[in-house]
Amino acid sequence: MLFNSLDFFIFLPVVFVIYWLLFNKNLKLQNFFILMASYVFYGMWDWRFLFLILASTIVDFIVGQFIYNNESKILKKRWLWISIVFNIGLLGFFKYYNFFIDSWIDLVTIFGYEIKSSWTLRIILPVGISFYTFQTMSYSLDIYYKRLTPTKDFISFATFVSFFPQLVAGPIERASNLLSQITTKRKFNYTQCKEGLKLIIWGLFKKVVIADSIAPIVDDVFANYQNYPASTLILGVTLFSFQVYGDFSGYSDIAIGTSKLFGIELMSNFKFPNFSRNVAEYWQRWHVSLSTWFRHYVYIPLGGSRVSKLKSVRNIIIIFLVSGFWHGANWTFIVWGAIHAVLYIPVFLMGRNRIYMNNVVSENRWFPSIKEISQILLTFSLITFSRVFFRSESITDAFGFLKQLYSNFSFEIYEHPLGYRMIDYFILLTLFILYEFRIRRDERAPFKFKSKIIRFIAYALVILAMLLFFDDNIDRSFIYFQF
Repeated sequence: MLFNSLDFFIFLPVVFVIYWLLFNKNLKLQNFFILMASYVFYGMWDWRFLFLILASTIVDFIVGQFIYNNESKILKKRWLWISIVFNIGLLGFFKYYNFFIDSWIDLVTIFGYEIKSSWTLRIILPVGISFYTFQTMSYSLDIYYKRLTPTKDFISFATFVSFFPQLVAGPIERASNLLSQITTKRKFNYTQCKEGLKLIIWGLFKKVVIADSIAPIVDDVFANYQNYPASTLILGVTLFSFQVYGDFSGYSDIAIGTSKLFGIELMSNFKFPNFSRNVAEYWQRWHVSLSTWFRHYVYIPLGGSRVSKLKSVRNIIIIFLVSGFWHGANWTFIVWGAIHAVLYIPVFLMGRNRIYMNNVVSENRWFPSIKEISQILLTFSLITFSRVFFRSESITDAFGFLKQLYSNFSFEIYEHPLGYRMIDYFILLTLFILYEFRIRRDERAPFKFKSKIIRFIAYALVILAMLLFFDDNIDRSFIYFQF
């Protein structure tokens, strides 16, 4: 079930009314109901994959109890490894089996061996498997590192794993935040619900008006890059940066807003990354839940930055390569991760990876300085360059795209495949950037105006834009569903 579908606009009000009207006095029934609603939400894609979520839930629920109740460090570690091997094995089979088989076949072919029979399987990637396996593993890891006491309430834990607003594309929540709220009595809060609706509207705007309207251009440019000059290729990859941001941050806004309707606060996943002044700041603002997951459960256990510079650089390389591989079973994602490691390491070695912790412009200034604008443009350009690999179907296509970019450096006016005027998109994105810059101090308050009239106008314009840009003929699924 998609957030931007008619099914969801029927599903959400029904669940909301029943949740607060019938079950608001009984926490266990309330959690059981939201769990069943989450299973219905996920089962709309493919009910068979519900067994995978249930299996991951059962394994980590049991593992958490045994880790906590065992005094032996050896036994604790063994139980932890059961969680890790099961979840990584689940993820590895469904997401990476064919990738490893194909890579192995390509490798032996290089040495002159020919494998006639194919070992690949017709495997369907379960939606959200990269997200919920990481979420359940974090529970077992937190118990192992004594950051968390396990719950004995299986329904609450299953709700934590399967909570539908963030089930298929995050944010990847830790039990210390989400599970603690699920096990706590919740009361209807009008202000919280109002804030949630605002975030849902803003998230839908970013998805429908920004991401979906740009998608046909991006698809056309990357599918036919051999036929276009450098100017069009630059346009295509730049628009893809806005598409993937609008798509994924839009999903996160809807997820956070929907959770608010049920009295639950999720962590922020995007903090205006397009205004970052270096790559380190970008990764503090982009897909925050994944970045913090890797920091807590991979980078710090490896020694983080508390070890020698050489080992710290090693840890950074590992983090970015693993992050790239997490995104997809394709060498393009590994190269994308390697590019980010190369971009991040100089910032780290110069000690500039923690200098930008606040917004680009302080409270007493309206506009960034020339230096800050230059830093933002440079960072955005580097990130956009890396997305050639993120968006391309294969390594061959990625390098073909770059070769065409540098060998056919000419300029021509791009013609939209559906006949729309490109000047309209330029105006739209310019207004979007300026508006985001205005609200950059609080990613959870997209319609913060003192004047009720201006706020009403903003709502009206956003809703009107969604009605004008909505196109039922394009693929409306979210990009990160494939991860």
